[in-house]
Amino acid sequence: MINPNSGRAVPAGRAPGQALPLRWGTGMAIIACSLAALALSLWPFLGAGRSSTFASSALLMVLLPAMMMLILAQVLEGGLDAKTLALLGVLSAAIAAVRPLGAGVGGVETVFFLLILGGRAFGAGFGFALGGVSLLASALLTGGVGPWLGMQMVCSSWIAAGAGRLPGKVRGRAEIAMLVVYGIAASYLFGALMNLWFWPALAGTGQAASGIGFDPGAPSGTNWQHFLVFTLITSTTTWDTVRAVTCAAALVVLGHPILGLLRRAGARAAFEPAISVASDSSL
Repeated sequence: MINPNSGRAVPAGRAPGQALPLRWGTGMAIIACSLAALALSLWPFLGAGRSSTFASSALLMVLLPAMMMLILAQVLEGGLDAKTLALLGVLSAAIAAVRPLGAGVGGVETVFFLLILGGRAFGAGFGFALGGVSLLASALLTGGVGPWLGMQMVCSSWIAAGAGRLPGKVRGRAEIAMLVVYGIAASYLFGALMNLWFWPALAGTGQAASGIGFDPGAPSGTNWQHFLVFTLITSTTTWDTVRAVTCAAALVVLGHPILGLLRRAGARAAFEPAISVASDSSL
């Protein structure tokens, strides 16, 4: 198929603007992994005892990274050519390099905006692969491999893939504003989801009595209340807000030039129609 806007051939099975198409089987695997991650994370609210909850946490730590790697293998097998591999390698290396500049410093996060821009420029399939690969590379580079890594990879893949599913025809200032809103929402959601995997560990520490810890014997509604208070006190008002502000500021300052650069690279690789790149000049 020939891209009518650029005159270049678009690889078979790949729509213009998509660097890595999501096939039906891969999409179903991603949905299954996502549902499994949510089910294992939400287990404390299903009225289970402490032993069952810790067993589910152990499954989350062991199975989730394995499932994530299998899905990434399917995604990369579904349409990875030399150009896509080069783009994925460059962006993943960039994210792994800049993440140590902010990770762990009061919630400052230096990679969210790059994940969002990568997913926005090259589609949900590429974004999903970018989120998982870049977080894995970053963890190996910085020694951040731990039981939290699987959930971090899944959440980062969701964030980048979600950016690739935003309305495609929005351009200029409206596009940057849309990405800023999305980045703020993703920052808070990331914090809440990451809290879910370690929050049950507060069982038996005395935190349950204070109204913020997991209580294995309490009703589901009580534990939901404890979790929301815990997230609000320990995460939302501090780390998540700083992460959201950092992401929004980076998108406002760097979003337009980096997005234009990525789209020019996509146009050269026949991923992105030339008209979409040219329309960015209105910003």
